Amino acid sequence: MEIAAVGSYRAQWGEGPIWWEGALYYVDIEGRRVLRFAPETGEERVWEVGQRVGTVVPRLKGGLVIAGDGGFAFLDEESGAVSKIADPEAEKGGNRFNDGKCSPEGRFFAGTISTVKKTGDAALWRLDVDGSVSMAFDGVTNSNGIVWSADGGTVYYIDTPRLAVLAFDYNEASGVLSGERVAFSTAEAVSGSPDGMTIDAEGNLWIAFCHGSCVVCFDVSGKELRRVELPVREVTAVAFGGEGLEELYVTTGVPKTEVEEEAGRLFVVRGLWVKGVPAFGYRG
Repeated sequence: MEIAAVGSYRAQWGEGPIWWEGALYYVDIEGRRVLRFAPETGEERVWEVGQRVGTVVPRLKGGLVIAGDGGFAFLDEESGAVSKIADPEAEKGGNRFNDGKCSPEGRFFAGTISTVKKTGDAALWRLDVDGSVSMAFDGVTNSNGIVWSADGGTVYYIDTPRLAVLAFDYNEASGVLSGERVAFSTAEAVSGSPDGMTIDAEGNLWIAFCHGSCVVCFDVSGKELRRVELPVREVTAVAFGGEGLEELYVTTGVPKTEVEEEAGRLFVVRGLWVKGVPAFGYRG
């Protein structure tokens, strides 16, 4: 196994990685930027979006969709223009959008975080293909990783302070989540907070642990299968990418107090002998 920092960009707080058409897109939340890293050429593109941005996904009609301080918005890759779609929590000044991903049929699910740590005051939201926004799950404090099982029937989801992975039944026709349950707890497994998450081709979950310096692979019952230690404390999110989706990309952040040479860098992990699954784009 090989772990290496790639690219030259150092994020204040990297998040939301997603592999799309030969490149890795991700965000720098506090830097208020969306980034694209192309491994074959080393090219890095940066879009200044003028707000803290928690996540980015591709739009199948072209361009990108982001969610941040101003809610959901389109981002034009050519001009850099940001066009607002909707902000369902505009009245909550202490909240902003955080992590999110698209479902297999192309809805965009993204959740908010209470930056003032007001328990249960945030939510997971669904942007449908017609542009309407609906609450998918409430009572959230810090919305983070979300993935779908291979058959699309189960959603795995992280509300970080719970120190657990939740599971829901997923209705592809309606986009509705039901049957909330705790898939497993991470409290005893790792000294850190579960953050971003991805799923591999075998259905196992790879979770980044903020304050924990690692990424851990669990099966859906919570059994630890693999652990990747990183040389930084704030490990924030993960995505498979590269040829054959055989490389694991890891975003990181800069801690408030400690000084770490590689904090905030984008890392790639090679030699895991595991494959990811293709990402989904927004169909609206």
